[in-house]
Amino acid sequence: MLNYEKLKDKPREFLAATSLTLEEFLTLLPAFQSAYEKRYPSDRTREGQPRQRRAGGGAKGGLQSYPDKLLFILVYQKTHPLQTMHALHFELSQPQAHYWMHHLLPIVQQALADLGLKPEREASRVRTSPLAQEGTPALAIDGTERRRQRPTDPVKQQEHYSGKKKTHTDKNLLLVNETTGKVVYLGPTEPGKTHDKQAADQAQIAYPVNATLDKDTGFQGYEPAGILSAQPKKNRKARH
Repeated sequence: MLNYEKLKDKPREFLAATSLTLEEFLTLLPAFQSAYEKRYPSDRTREGQPRQRRAGGGAKGGLQSYPDKLLFILVYQKTHPLQTMHALHFELSQPQAHYWMHHLLPIVQQALADLGLKPEREASRVRTSPLAQEGTPALAIDGTERRRQRPTDPVKQQEHYSGKKKTHTDKNLLLVNETTGKVVYLGPTEPGKTHDKQAADQAQIAYPVNATLDKDTGFQGYEPAGILSAQPKKNRKARH
């Protein structure tokens, strides 16, 4: 069974599983617990009704502690496995895993918002985002892909097939503050076949004035007005 106690002393495995260091995880944990207790008060049932017996009574679930709850949803967000596989890792049934995913995801989002770390989802608000203004306006843009279940519809199969990853994926744009390392903007989910530049053009991100933007070759030709972009050149010697 995968749990916090087994992973906390394995920094490399912890980072690979959650995308957070242990220190970052422990910074997020109090906000996560606070958001959970506000949304699901201990004197109420999961359905919001007054409890007839004290909290903790009855059958015990598989995610008892707050660290295990946070670990569960972070691992799911990082690795995006099938629900059945994710359930096996935490010794849950598939319906239980499905329940906890939908139960915990809003809590993570609220915790990030309470800490001032929730990325913008509206491209027009990036210019005034505190996450973008923190430090110097040095930004980096990239597309990130994650595997998804192969669609049954032939048209959707073609849309989601990523030639780069050689599998079916979903894609999002990420805009990161290079000074702080924080994610400023998370773009809408696009089919894996969507080109990075195409996704950026469609997003119409409003950048801070005089910002710098690092990009890779997937964004060649993407030159938003009012910013200075930089694209690394390929090392011809490395090709031989």
